Amino acid sequence: IAMIFQDPMSSLNPVYTVGYQLAEMLRIHEGQTQSQAMAAAQSLLEEVGMPEPSRRLHAYPHELSGGQQQRVMIAMAIACGPQLLIADEPTTALDVTIQRQILELLLRLKQRRRMSILFITHDLGLAGEFTDEVVVMRHGEIREAGSAEQIFTQAQDVYTKAFIHCRPDPDMPRARLLTIDDWDASVLPSRDDVDQDAQPVSTAQPLSIQTISTAQPTSAAASIPTVEPILEVKGLRKVFPRKIGLWRRDDVVAVDNVSFRLLKGKTLGIVGESGSGKTTAGLCAVRLHQATSGQILFEGQDLRTMSEAAFMPLKRRLQIVFQNPYASLNPRFTVGQILSEPMLLHGIGSSASDRESKLLDLLDRVGLPAAAVNRYPHEFSGGQRQRIAIARCLALSPDVIVCDEAVSALDVSVQAQVLNLLKDLQRELSLSYVFISHDLGVVRYMADELVVMYQGRVVEQGQADSIYSNPRDAYTRELLSAVPRGFQSKERLGL
Repeated sequence: IAMIFQDPMSSLNPVYTVGYQLAEMLRIHEGQTQSQAMAAAQSLLEEVGMPEPSRRLHAYPHELSGGQQQRVMIAMAIACGPQLLIADEPTTALDVTIQRQILELLLRLKQRRRMSILFITHDLGLAGEFTDEVVVMRHGEIREAGSAEQIFTQAQDVYTKAFIHCRPDPDMPRARLLTIDDWDASVLPSRDDVDQDAQPVSTAQPLSIQTISTAQPTSAAASIPTVEPILEVKGLRKVFPRKIGLWRRDDVVAVDNVSFRLLKGKTLGIVGESGSGKTTAGLCAVRLHQATSGQILFEGQDLRTMSEAAFMPLKRRLQIVFQNPYASLNPRFTVGQILSEPMLLHGIGSSASDRESKLLDLLDRVGLPAAAVNRYPHEFSGGQRQRIAIARCLALSPDVIVCDEAVSALDVSVQAQVLNLLKDLQRELSLSYVFISHDLGVVRYMADELVVMYQGRVVEQGQADSIYSNPRDAYTRELLSAVPRGFQSKERLGL
């Protein structure tokens, strides 16, 4: 029995090379000599599709990409020829193209080595597309079990039906996402049967429902709005200097000549695989990274050339929600301290009681109880921590919020709650979002305009509806085709 974990960096030893860690298993469990184990380790890396396996043997885990780290984990898992491989969320942190590569690799290994795989995931799209049998669990109990086809086409359990419908679907109209709590136990409409004019099960006002356009995709020039944007990036370039030895330099161009515009009250989606530069572009837009060249215009003012003193008053108007809220929230602060700190720093609130009143209003706005004010981040679930991170942004009454993979670590039900919250807040407060994600279903639900990045450059941009319905660029088509869409016949997996 072998196991693959969700985060390979927490499972791989950072102080040993990949080759050493693979060889160690073979020496201990198979009784091989060091030379035999290293040769076998290289063969394993070749089997899992690692590029340049002989060179990667001598690399440390931090020198590999997320997909490469997961390939190393798979190589370690199959090294001793297990009959059962347990894969616990093995692709959660990977973009859709790398995700598909890893899952197809697992299927090939299953067939070649005749082993069984227990695949644990919160993504029913993956479960339906890559498994034979599905078991749906909630609160430690099995709610439904059956073949993938049966679960996805003839689900019987209320929770199973709700779970399937919570997932943002890039092929469906942008109706408000239904959460687990929204479902009535006695009436469960299918997604196609949901009344588009019905009020959502929420105290918030309903969102207008837009259908996917069948028009030809617009070019970057054609999609430029006629009104002035709140944020405009022109010719953005970000270079990370890197030295090799004493004299050589091998600079990394993370973002190269990227331009986009964000309108007030709208959402700009930025998508691309890992290493495409989408996060770097977003961080440069709010000056968390200093751009090498280009313009970052916020209401006509160039943030890149602005002094720190001049930029200080604008900081509160540009906020960011990070991927991992547990890493971005101070574990030693209570929620009250976390939300009060930015208000104190920027002089918001005339008194402590005024700030406390605003603090309680923020918690209510993001759907958290007032009792949360005296609790610490570790006492909350992942979705609740992300709500705290959103509340911290709102404490400064921002105009623009960059959401950097803000829901990628959440299960689909909690993800739907957070996405609906972001939509409600946008409508209520006229917020503008730069929404960065590798999940095209999520971006399809959120974005009005879309930018597709590859290797630091923009390969396509325009109206989101047009790009999703008729993408022009081959890379965009590849991204869309890699999105898991639930149950499908094995003939469509390309195996």
